[in-house]
Amino acid sequence: MNISGDFHVHTPFCPHGTKDRMEAYVKQAIESGLTHLTFTEHAPLPAGFSDPAPTEDSSMPAKSVETYLKEAQQLKKTYRDKLVIQVGLEVDFIAGFEKETCSLLEKWGPRIDDAILSVHMLRSPEGKFVCLDYSVEEFASIVSIFGSVEAVYQVYYRTLQQAITSELGRYKPKRLGHITLVEKFIQAFPPARKFEQEIVEILSLMAENGMELDINTAGLYKEYCQSIYPAEKFIRQAYALGIPLVPGSDSHQADHIARGFEDLPDLHYAFPEGISNSSN
Repeated sequence: MNISGDFHVHTPFCPHGTKDRMEAYVKQAIESGLTHLTFTEHAPLPAGFSDPAPTEDSSMPAKSVETYLKEAQQLKKTYRDKLVIQVGLEVDFIAGFEKETCSLLEKWGPRIDDAILSVHMLRSPEGKFVCLDYSVEEFASIVSIFGSVEAVYQVYYRTLQQAITSELGRYKPKRLGHITLVEKFIQAFPPARKFEQEIVEILSLMAENGMELDINTAGLYKEYCQSIYPAEKFIRQAYALGIPLVPGSDSHQADHIARGFEDLPDLHYAFPEGISNSSN
């Protein structure tokens, strides 16, 4: 199987990643035989939203976006004969902050080539937000807040549905990120029932709304997950529904570029269509 691009990649602008230079990711992509690479750094959180992660390091600071974009543009020029480089953002969908997220996308949308829409933050029954994927200890706390593992899963998949159908303006990302991220700690906190129907409903809704699926290999290397996001059976269902499959390593360090791609099912993988109305 020949996968020629990695389309979910982070950078030293990520507060919870490594300090590997963006150029190191580019060189690793070339060495790995890729022809395409998309940087998708965590976008700043929307105005008025406080990062619920214990270390408040979920996203790139707003003050860093301009430097991030300039550095990516320079790398595009430097390596244009060896690698197609795109610059994008991984944007958090946060229930209740749609207007603020739309404003964020209006600001940066004209400057980027591609984007991913992901759910990391959930609103608890008491209205408090939590960061879903921070640590196994934090997940234990989240289960306590929500009342059960199943309640966390239910809210996660409901929030994904909201993300798909939300009105986020003309620059809304077309690709949905790691749709089974809630399973990051599944071996430590297994739900009492399977959520296969919810995942199938998510895929159907994605097909109806013309969205792409982030085929994310990072879960293979998470201690309590060890599975692609989503699992192979759902990747094949997405393929059968005509959903474009866009591979991503979710790398937070350079030597993780294309990591796990050899474990992906032998299907056709798509290039991302790109963000709507991009000027690039």
